[in-house]
Amino acid sequence: MPPIHFLPVANRQRRAEDYACPVYKTSVRAGALSTTGISTNFVVAVDLPSDHPPEYFVWKGAAFLLNLNT
Repeated sequence: MPPIHFLPVANRQRRAEDYACPVYKTSVRAGALSTTGISTNFVVAVDLPSDHPPEYFVWKGAAFLLNLNT
């Protein structure tokens, strides 16, 4: 994936055809649940435009990783 430039926009609405790609700290998609109920391994969801419906990527388990296993 090429570098992504984040540009903050007030009150942005996600389009239905965008895939909310999860970003994880590590490839192990597990982490302790915080008090908010969200895994400590999850960072943010990045909206990616695509010609495929979001379910296509969900079934493939597509996600971004911040650290690679070496």
